Amino acid sequence: MAKTPAQRAAKHGTPATPAAQGPGAGSRAGGGAKGASANSPSANSAGANSAGAKTDPARAQGNPNLIVIAGVVASAFLFWYLHLLTLNQMTQLAGGRAMPDSLPGGFDPGYVDQLRAAMNPAALGQLQFVHKTAGTLFPLVFALTSAILIGLNVANKALRRALWIPPLLFVIAELWANFAIDGVLSGPAPDPARVALASILVTASWVLLTISVLASAWALYRGQRGRQKLRTGTTSTAQQRPS
Repeated sequence: MAKTPAQRAAKHGTPATPAAQGPGAGSRAGGGAKGASANSPSANSAGANSAGAKTDPARAQGNPNLIVIAGVVASAFLFWYLHLLTLNQMTQLAGGRAMPDSLPGGFDPGYVDQLRAAMNPAALGQLQFVHKTAGTLFPLVFALTSAILIGLNVANKALRRALWIPPLLFVIAELWANFAIDGVLSGPAPDPARVALASILVTASWVLLTISVLASAWALYRGQRGRQKLRTGTTSTAQQRPS
């Protein structure tokens, strides 16, 4: 006589039918697996890495910008300290005459003779000290800041290198002018050729400073406009994408 399923289950200890678990068990198992997958550490780490990947470019862009801001502030302060404060106060030691550094139009041998007659050795030593400190720091800090700003905002390699030329030439002209001015004001009476060289260097340094400022401002404008166009294009693409 054949045994019923219940009898076979009682004898062998196996479920009476495979369907005893029912379809609900499979659904619950699938749901639990999905929940475990969503709450697993690997899923969380993947989401964190994705969020970090989105913030890293902004963080990388922000660090050089902080350097540029600090450089601009330092350059402005050094310019104020050198030309608007220190060299302006030096006129009190030269009978009211401006220092050669403050004459963008240059000077002639007669003006140098007047300065040499009005300034004593202590005043000349103070001018040399100014040239060695603020007169050296300002062109170096300004040129470095300008180069970084141009490098961050101009992607074209040839254009970027061309815009780097004025700040580099400004450093050379400014430092050379400091030595030339100290040379014509101290020591024996200079010849007209040395005075003319110092005058040309001072004028060239002012011209190159102006060109460098304009080049840096144009590079900043170009970079800001390019980033604005990129953001606008990305927003338009996202809006046109079907949901």
